[in-house]
Amino acid sequence: MYRTSLRLALFAGLMAAGLSASGPALAQDAPSTEDLRALRFYIEQNETTAVSAEIRRLQNEFPSWTPPDDLSALLKTGPTTEVADMYSRMSRGDIAGARRILEQTQAKYPSWQVPSDLTQQLDLSEAQTVFDRAVAARDVNTAIQTVTATPSLLRCDRINNTWNLASLQAGTGNKAGAYVAYRQIVNTCNEIPDLISTIEKSEAVTTDDQLESLLDAAKARFVTQSATFDALGNRLLAGRGIVQDPTAPARITTPTRTPVAEPKPSAAPAPAPRAANNAPAAAAVARSSGSQRTARVQTTLPRTGDGRLSRTISAARSGNFRECAAQSARPRSLDIAYERAWCVYNLERPLEALAYFNLAANAGISAGVTRDARFGMTLAMLKRNMTEEASRIAASTDLTMEQRREVEATILNQRGVQSYAKDDYVATINYFNALEAISGPLPRDLAIIRGYAYLNKGDNLKARSIFEKLHNDLATDETRAAITSTYNY
Repeated sequence: MYRTSLRLALFAGLMAAGLSASGPALAQDAPSTEDLRALRFYIEQNETTAVSAEIRRLQNEFPSWTPPDDLSALLKTGPTTEVADMYSRMSRGDIAGARRILEQTQAKYPSWQVPSDLTQQLDLSEAQTVFDRAVAARDVNTAIQTVTATPSLLRCDRINNTWNLASLQAGTGNKAGAYVAYRQIVNTCNEIPDLISTIEKSEAVTTDDQLESLLDAAKARFVTQSATFDALGNRLLAGRGIVQDPTAPARITTPTRTPVAEPKPSAAPAPAPRAANNAPAAAAVARSSGSQRTARVQTTLPRTGDGRLSRTISAARSGNFRECAAQSARPRSLDIAYERAWCVYNLERPLEALAYFNLAANAGISAGVTRDARFGMTLAMLKRNMTEEASRIAASTDLTMEQRREVEATILNQRGVQSYAKDDYVATINYFNALEAISGPLPRDLAIIRGYAYLNKGDNLKARSIFEKLHNDLATDETRAAITSTYNY
């Protein structure tokens, strides 16, 4: 009884669909997937009488249609082996063949929805082919356009692409572009051998500071591998004729947990803006200039025992950071290493400070020491303009309210300037608005950048109001030029 009523319901549904169909639909040569729905149901239920009756109905409606000899073939509404064949062809580099099978499959199964991962893989494979040809032809412009259109080409599981891109850029004299490509790997990929190979490759295009920055970034992400990266750095620097000074403090090291006590200087000032024709040019966020070559930091130290601690603390508390650094050279205990971290930080030696903060932050001395040392790591990274790395450390640390406010303000400052340099004016405005919300009125240089961001975004009136307010506060040639630009832009 149930099957009879179900058959009637299905038949009524089909009749209703037929009645509501337009003229051209009635003229089709073969039943659609929807037309065959009832027949498939009867086949699945093995109701031979209903199957025969439904076939007769369909043949009356579609006279040129003939059911297959094997009715079970009608149960297939989507591809089976075709998808595997497509992936197989892609693995062999036969992208055209995979596309051809896809088109044939879509024609055979009109209702089949192509899986998004299959489409993405096809697009990625095509892009890879284009990129490989560009690399072979040393066509750097096509290579850059391809990875820009398909960023997944630069994933860590395709690290050769990033290496090849960096090589192409270096070959055209664009060492800065090559460095950025290598930096992306160090910042995002997780295989230590890959990072070592990347830093080795970067040696041909990096300055001493850039090479150290890559090493610092790797050690900040993989603190247990600090000795490995120290050895790598020493070897590469030795190849440049830079030998270690046994009397100097230390390079980067394996971290531990420790505290922070001294007040820290605020982040480096933001650069001047770069905008419309008359706008000043934006500079990068300031980085520390000095680059010290030091012996490797000892990675294991006792918590106490260095007899110079009291003299070091006294010098630090009096603000005599040079004396503090002299008293704490080559520290022999964690407590003096921690004091030295803040002293060399205040002497604008963030790389060395990062080494000792790192050592202290992982010593497991106390929760407060760990927090404050990680705060110091964040500040040292920000001094090196390592904004995203610093953000990750801060996000995973239970900072005090005051510490978090200082770190977040610096991060927003740097991100705002970096966004402006990338011509992302909406992001620039958002970052500086957020900075203003937590820190109060923007410094004059950042306020001018924000004004130019509005101008470049097309909001001349808002830009003019910002520039006029700055001009009323302090009239300068810079503010006059800024106001004029709002009328000419």
